[in-house]
Order: sequence, then structure tokens, then C-alpha cells
Amino acid sequence: MRLSSIALLASAVLVLAGCSKKIEEPPASEFKPSEAPPLPPGPDKLEIVDEKVGTGAEAKKGDKVKVHYTGTLMNGKQFDSSVGKTPFEVTIGSGGVIKGWDEGLPGMKVGGKRKLTIPWQMAYGESGQGTNIPGKAALKFDIELLEIEGANAGDGGKDGAAPAGSGKPAGSAKPAAPKTSAAPAPAKS
Repeated sequence: MRLSSIALLASAVLVLAGCSKKIEEPPASEFKPSEAPPLPPGPDKLEIVDEKVGTGAEAKKGDKVKVHYTGTLMNGKQFDSSVGKTPFEVTIGSGGVIKGWDEGLPGMKVGGKRKLTIPWQMAYGESGQGTNIPGKAALKFDIELLEIEGANAGDGGKDGAAPAGSGKPAGSAKPAAPKTSAAPAPAKS
């Protein structure tokens, strides 16, 4: 028993002696934290590219639409998406989303797919949004227009859809007034 106590005491002395060795730290002036590379600057104005032109009704200011979208930074990092979730609803031109969406959605047709490349001034500006979108970040959105509320075929011309065979394009009737609740911005913090 006494021998094991001596061995334990000797082990403790060696451990403590090993821990007391002083290691020199580099001077504070030599340490520089790494910085993330800056994001590509993006465009100076809104860029709109129709990857697939839809065959349904055409969206216009004041229409309430349902879309699927995927948002990425200019370096390709995805920050948000509705794909595989409930479609995102927005009233075009109501200010419920970023300006790039309000100006980039009109003219899309149901079933269409559009790519918006939005300058930072028409996105979240100097402050950014949450932790995923830094200030002055230009953004890219892939958007698919799923539905224009009230523009369904066969509804007898109600809510903006022209009756079949009327000679008027779908959506030529006055759109229903937008609801008073504002839609959230497409990116969530």
C-alpha cells in the first residue's frame, strides 16, 4: 500500500512539473485575425433574365402572387429558399419585399422562371439583413411564378382573368385591391 502511495505521489509531482513549464506567447502586435474575402460587387442596376417564359397570366403591380425562390450572395452562398416549403406570397409593388423584387417580378408569366441579380441599393442596403446577408451585398434570386391570386383559368373573368374567347389577355381586368398586411421580406434572419 505504501509503495502505491509513493508511486501516486511521484506521478502527481511529474504531472505538476510538466504543467508548470512556461510557454511563450507571441506578442499581441504580431497576431492578425483572418478576414473573409470581400463579396463580388454585383451589378449597378437590376438584371432580369427569363430562363423560362411561362404560358399563364402575366404578373403586374398590385397582383398578389405565389412564388418559389432561392436567394444567393454573389459568391454563390445560399442564404434562403422556399423550395420544398410553402410558396412565398407577395403583393407586387406594395413595398413588402426588397425593391429588386417589386421591380423584377412584373412581367413574369405563371409557370415562368426568372433570375434577378439585384444591386445592393435595391436589396438590403448598407446594413444587410441578419447574419446571412452582409451590408452592401448584391443578391441573386432564382424565382418561379406559381400563381397569381384570382387569375385562374375558367373563373369567368373574376379577379383579373379574362374569360376564354373574350379576345382580352388574361389579367386585363382591374386587379383586386391588395390586402393591408405587408408580406415579410424574402430573407429571414
